[in-house]
Amino acid sequence: MLTYEHSIAGDTVRVHVPDSPDELSVFIDWAQETSARGPIALDTETSGLAVFREGYRLRTIQFGDRHDAWVIGWERGGHFRRAALKALSMARQILIHNAAFDWLVLGEHAGTPLEDLAPRTTDTRILASLIDPRQPSEHGIGTGLKSLAAHYIDPAAPDTQNGLTRVFNSLGYTKETGWAGIPLDHPTYLLYAGLDVILTARIEPVLRRELARLGVRNELVTYEHELARICAVMQRAGLLVDQEYTEALAGRLAEESERYADVAARYGVSKIGSPAQVVEALTGMGERLTERTKSGALSTDKTVLLPLADLDRDWQRIGAREPNPLADAVLRAKRAAKWGKTYAEAFLSNLSASGRLHPTIAPLAARTGRMSVTDGLHQLPSSDHVIRRGILADPGHVKISTDFQAIEMRVLAALADVRRMKEGFTEGGDAFDIHMYTARLIKGQAATKRDRKIFKGAGFGKVYGGGVGTISRQTGATETEIAHAVSAYDTAFPEIKRAGKRWQRQAFQNGMVFVSATGRRLPLDRDRTYAVTNYACQSAARDVLGQAMIEMDNAGLLEYMRLPIHDEILASAPREDAADVAREFERCMTMRLYGVPIVAEAEIGGRSWGSLYGADY
Repeated sequence: MLTYEHSIAGDTVRVHVPDSPDELSVFIDWAQETSARGPIALDTETSGLAVFREGYRLRTIQFGDRHDAWVIGWERGGHFRRAALKALSMARQILIHNAAFDWLVLGEHAGTPLEDLAPRTTDTRILASLIDPRQPSEHGIGTGLKSLAAHYIDPAAPDTQNGLTRVFNSLGYTKETGWAGIPLDHPTYLLYAGLDVILTARIEPVLRRELARLGVRNELVTYEHELARICAVMQRAGLLVDQEYTEALAGRLAEESERYADVAARYGVSKIGSPAQVVEALTGMGERLTERTKSGALSTDKTVLLPLADLDRDWQRIGAREPNPLADAVLRAKRAAKWGKTYAEAFLSNLSASGRLHPTIAPLAARTGRMSVTDGLHQLPSSDHVIRRGILADPGHVKISTDFQAIEMRVLAALADVRRMKEGFTEGGDAFDIHMYTARLIKGQAATKRDRKIFKGAGFGKVYGGGVGTISRQTGATETEIAHAVSAYDTAFPEIKRAGKRWQRQAFQNGMVFVSATGRRLPLDRDRTYAVTNYACQSAARDVLGQAMIEMDNAGLLEYMRLPIHDEILASAPREDAADVAREFERCMTMRLYGVPIVAEAEIGGRSWGSLYGADY
C-alpha cells in the first residue's frame, strides 16, 4: 500500500492508496470504524466537469476523516469498485464540498443515486456560503475548499493545488485537460485527491461553530440542502434539444450577423467589434457620445447603442427618435453572432449521448443567494422565442412555464411595509398592474402607457439600484423626466426610502452585514450601502421561489421540473395531464409575504419552450 504523509496545521496526516484486495480489506475496516464514530468525508476525481457527456470517466473515489484519507482507483475496476461501493453504503453521515457535483457523478457513473446520498450529506460549501457568500474578488473568504481551508485551517492548504497545476503543465496538459490525462498513480495527483477529504473533514466542525456564533438558524441550513437536492435532480433530467432546428438556426444566425456587418461596413465600420471605428462613424453621423469605459474611452456597449437605435432593453421601438441605422446594424450583427455561438453552437457541442443539455443549476450563485444556470440559459433574451424554440419537452409532453407576477414589487411592498402598494396588491385582483396603478396614483386617471413605462423604470430603480441615467436609457425618457418620476415615487411611497435607510443602519450596527427576512447574511460594501434594498428584495424573492420549489417537491411535481429561470419554473408534463399539473404549480407558488399576496400564473405551451413566447411548435 502506498502511503503519503503531509502536514496540515502542524499535524501529520496520511493518504493511503490500496493496491491489492488485502489492502482494500484494511480500508473497509477503517470505513466501518469511522462510520460508527461520525461522518466520513467524500470526494471524486473525474475526467472533467461535463458529467453527462459521452466518454466521461470517474477516476477515483476518496474517503477520509481528519487524519486519514483513502484514494480508491475506480478506473481499476473489480475489487476496487466493490470496495468503494461498500464503504459508500456503510457511511451513515457524509461530508462533501459542493455535493451536487459528486452526487451526479456517483449516480451516473457508480450507480449510487443522489436520492440515496443526499439525505446523508452535509455540504460544506453550503455552510460556508451561509457564513459569507462573497468570493475573494469581492473581499470575502470564498466558498472554494482551498480558500476556506487556507482561512480556517492552514494558510498552506492551496499548495497541492498549485503543485498539481505544475504537474499538468509538465506533462503537456492544460488545467482543463490534465484531469483526464494524468496517470492514475501520479504521487501529486494522489496526494491532492486525498488531502481534499481530510480538509473537508476538518472544515465542517469549524464552519458549524461559526454558524452557531453568528446565529444562523439550522432551518436555513436544512432548507439550502433541500434546494441543492432539487436542483441536482433537475440537472440530471436535463433539457431535450431539437438538434435539426438548432443546426439550422446556427447557420441562419451566422448569415444574419454577416448581413448586418455588411450594413455597418457601408458606414465605415469594417469591424463591428472595434469600438474606435464605431465611435468615429457615429460621431461622423452627428451623434453625441458621452458614456465612457473604465479606461476613459468612449463607450459603444449595448446600453449606449440601444437608445441610438431607438430600442429599449427588450429590443422594442421606443418612439423617442429616428433610429440610427449604424447603431441598429452593429447591435443586430453582434446579437446574431452571440446567439449563434453562445446558444445554438454551444447547445449542440454540449449535448449528452441522449441529445440533452444538462446545465449546472447553482442554487447559491450570487451574494444574495440568487440561483443561476449555465449554458447561457440564465441570460436568454427576455421575450425572444428563437433560441427557446430549440429546447423541447419530452416526447408526448408539453412545456409549462409558471411565473411569479410582479414578484420584485410585491416583495418590496412586503419588506418595506409600503401601505399604498400593499393595498393595491391586496385589493386589485388577478389583473392588478402595479406600474399603471403607480402612474395613476401620481398622474391621475389620464396616465398613459408612457407614464406607466417611466414609473415602472423608477420602481425597478428602487429594487435594483439603477440611477437616473440608467433608467433614462432603458425607458427613452429624459433624465429630467426620470428625476421627477423618482421624486414623485418617493412621495407616493415614502416607506421605501425610510426602509432603505433603516436597513443601512442595521447593517452598520452589524459589521456591514444585513440579515435578510429569512436570516441570510448579506455583506454590504462600504461604498455601495445603497444596494441594501436590492439585496433585501432579491434575497427574499429568491427564498420565496425556493420555498415554492420545496412545496413542488412535496406535491410530487419534481419529476416534471426542468429549470428555475429567474422567477419562473420551466416544466415538461404529459399533454393529457398538463392542465392539472399547471394548477398544482400555481398552487405551490401562491402564498403571502407579510400580508402581501404572492401569486403566479402558469402557461401551457406546445412542444418547445419557444411556444410559450410565440413560436409555432
